[in-house]
This record gives sequence, C-alpha cells and structure tokens, in this order.
Amino acid sequence: MTNITARWHRGQSHPAFDTPPLIEGIHRFREPTHVVREAPDGRIGVAFGGTVDPSGQAGDYLHLATLPPLYPEWLGDRSFNEAHGTRFPYVGGAMANGIASPPMVIALARQGMLGFLGTAGLSLPKMREYIEVTRQELADTGLPWGANLIHSPQHPAMEMATVELFFELGVERISASAFMRLSPAVVRYSATGLHRTLDGQIRRKHHLFAKISRPEVAAHFMRPAPEKILQNLLAAGQLTPQEAELARQVPVAQDFIVESDSGGHTDNRPLSALFPVIARLRDQICEEEGYRQGIRLGAAGGLGTPRAVAAAFSLGAAFVVTGSINQASVEAAQSPAVKEMLAQAQFSDVVMAPAGDMFEMGVEVQVLKRGTLFASRAKKLYEIYSRYDSIEAIPADIRQKLERQIFRDDMESIWQKTRDFFAAEDPAQIERAEKDSKHRLALVCRWYLGLSSKWPLVGEDDRRMDYQVWMGPAQGAFNDWVDGSFLADPANRQVAQMGLNLLEGAAIITRAHQLRSYGAPVPPQAYDVRPRRLGVR
Repeated sequence: MTNITARWHRGQSHPAFDTPPLIEGIHRFREPTHVVREAPDGRIGVAFGGTVDPSGQAGDYLHLATLPPLYPEWLGDRSFNEAHGTRFPYVGGAMANGIASPPMVIALARQGMLGFLGTAGLSLPKMREYIEVTRQELADTGLPWGANLIHSPQHPAMEMATVELFFELGVERISASAFMRLSPAVVRYSATGLHRTLDGQIRRKHHLFAKISRPEVAAHFMRPAPEKILQNLLAAGQLTPQEAELARQVPVAQDFIVESDSGGHTDNRPLSALFPVIARLRDQICEEEGYRQGIRLGAAGGLGTPRAVAAAFSLGAAFVVTGSINQASVEAAQSPAVKEMLAQAQFSDVVMAPAGDMFEMGVEVQVLKRGTLFASRAKKLYEIYSRYDSIEAIPADIRQKLERQIFRDDMESIWQKTRDFFAAEDPAQIERAEKDSKHRLALVCRWYLGLSSKWPLVGEDDRRMDYQVWMGPAQGAFNDWVDGSFLADPANRQVAQMGLNLLEGAAIITRAHQLRSYGAPVPPQAYDVRPRRLGVR
C-alpha cells in the first residue's frame, strides 16, 4: 500500500540504493520489501525489516510502498494448482516417441509440477508400459501426471483405441496435440465422467489440456462439444445420457496450452502476439456461453530462460509449459549423442521440415538444423510426392539418387517393409495404397520420416545425418543462458532442477519489474539471473 506521508524507520540494516545491494535485495523476493526514499527528491531504494509509521511522525526515510512476499508457486493462476494438485504452475510437455519418459514425468510430479508422457508415436503396448510404470511409481503419492493424445486424422481407430487405453489405466489428464478439429475420441475423453456435485457444480473426472496455436482451433475446444459428435457417441454407448447433457454445458477443455514458436508441430507465432488474441477469444466465448467456471490459458513455445517465463506470466498465463529444453535433460529418453547436439545448439539452429504424421497435408514441424541433413532430405521427399503420382513415375536418375542417399535401398523393398508394418498396425492403409499409387508413394516417404525420428532415440550412428530432432529456439536460448554454469553440462540437467531455476529466475525478474515500477533504479544486471543448484526432491 503506497502512502507518501508515511515514513520508514530502519532496524539493524540500511536501505539499498546502489547496484550490488539493490540486486541482493531483489533476490530477497520471499520477504516483505519496503520501497523508500531518502528525501522528497532523493534516491529511491529498497529496505527490509524496520518499522513503518503511517502518520509520518517518525522515521529515517519516506515510505513509498511495501511489497508482500513473492513465491515462484504464486506466479500463475492459483486455480491451476488447486485443480491439478500441483505446487508450481509448471508443466513438462509431452515430447513424442516417449522422449517425455516415465522418469521425467515422475521427477516433475515429485517436485510439485505436472508432466505429460510422450505417448504419441508409441505402439499401444509401449504406451501401456509407460503408463503402468508411471502409475505404479506414483500410486501412493496422489501426485498428478498425464499422457499425450495426438490427433491422427489418417488413423482415427488408433486415436479411439488410445483413449480406451487411457480409460482402462486411469489416465486422468491428457495433452491433446496437433488437433485441427474435434474428433469423437477427444470429445469422448472430455465428457466421460462428467458429474454434478451436491452444490450443483459440474466436475470433471478427466482433464483435457488442448494444445492450440490458432484461434479457429481454440474455439472448438472452448465451446461445448458438437451435438452431432455427442449423439454419435451416445448411439455407440460410449457416453451416458447424463454425461452428454453435462457436456452441452461446459467447454471441451478447461485448460489450454497456447503454443507459440516451438519444436515439432508449430505455426511459429510469437507468444506476445498469439496469447492476447487467444485470451480475448476466451473471454468472449466464456461470456457468450455463460460458464460458471473459467478457462485457463497456459503458455508454451520459446520458454527457455527466466525472462521468457516471467514474460509469459505477465501476459496472463495460468501456467507455463516447457518442451525443447527437456529433451537434453537427464531423464529424457533421448540418446547421449543427441543430448550433446542439443546442448550445443544455438538460437538460430532450427528449420521447418515436413511432418511424418501429416505428410500428405503439407504440415511441417520445427527441427534441429545443426549437424543433420534431415530437413533438406525430407523437403526433397515432399517435392517428389507433390510432383509425381507414383513410385514408377519418378524419373530413373532421381529415383536412383533417392535410393542411394536417403532410403539406402530400392523403393520397392522399402514399400515391402512399409507394407509389413501397416499390415499389423493399420491394414486399411494397405488396402488404400493398393488402389491408389500416390498413397503408396506417400507411405514410402513416410517410412523415412518415421524412422528418422526413431534413429536419434537409440543413437543410430550410421544414420546421424538423418536424425529428425524436434527443437524450437527455446533450446538455443536456454544454452546461452546456462553457458558457464553447472547446467551447461547435460549430465547436470535434471528436469526438475531446470524447472526450479526457471521459476526462481522468473520470480526474481518479476520482483525487479515491480520495484522498477515504483521508481527504484533497478540495474540491467538484475535481469541476468544465473542458474544455481536448488534443492530437488
């Protein structure tokens, strides 16, 4: 509370007016901090302890304000922690192919954070293994965790089977990613278990985090589920009449991950431009629908430094989500060779390349550029697919070059391997390919795109130049921030240690901004928060 007539009387310590003691005072953000002035036109500084005389009768300095304690736990929306049972408003994103591993999710949960298993790209048996390991390890703790549901427009049956596996194994939180429209599977997950409490509130059994980067997609998840999908789920016995009725009154998702310039699937939008647009849309829809409970927006993409995390919270993010930086963590299911590549990456070492799961649609993902030729080779394959209608239509010289440099085998042999894979996983793809030669070409191209994301996981050295490593600019920013500190070494990059340092740094920067807004001469060095070893559970 500001009162320019009040005075502050110091106790044992003097106020800080100069750079070193000011920075030290900013780092004491967990204590009540007084903003004081030497005289009506004197210097402004920070002080601790002492007493404030509101009457202004006694005191050594003018009292401008007292800032209450600040904690990293309080940077986001308190309702996020309450709804999900976390201590910190911090989420570890679901990096596909199991990169976001059980050890990673368990480590985050034990630190009071929320992690999502990278179940996208895994077979159902492998998903089951990941989930059961995590569930068993956290069974007696009550700590939250989740898994990933990726949109599979080419394989809707796989999407529904994944949801059924989540129900069977008690997965109560999912991160729904790469969706461009609602599917029956994602609506079923959201609506199943909806119920009313004794006070009339609608409560969820399953929490859906919608990962979005476009307003038109966000709107689908912010409104109640479409009636047609609900009716179809009812007819199939996959929802009860009560669940369908309650689903008409609540948004499909209560939590949103607003994804800006990130690794993997991304629209490369800057967070400062994207977040306000989504926030305004959220406010409009909540008013139109008359929701009794609000919708929370989290921020993702480009969050590799304390400054970026502090900026995300200042935009109004209820929580923050990290992804790229966690790939180089100790707990990530990524090969040591790739972790070393990631730890050396710079801010600009990223490039867009065709996505394996949505290859035919021209969708792209952001990947590591430095040390690999994957992006240029994947773009070449998409160029071939766009130009020719079949494998046979590719000119002989071009085909030979593809077989020698990219496939390292003749394309007919690759087709047989691809055919064997889909015969077990999704026979409908084979049936379509037998009738549609262009689809057969697409599946052969996707053979390379699919395996190129698997080779890095096992460290396939012979295929190093074909590594597809999903990465956003946050990784390079993180490396720059930790340069010269203990976190520069991948061996020290525990996922919880990284998260704690980002949150601690964001709290320091938030305090510095508060003090600056009251006129304190905050030096630029106060915003350069260096990593330090923090207590990890």
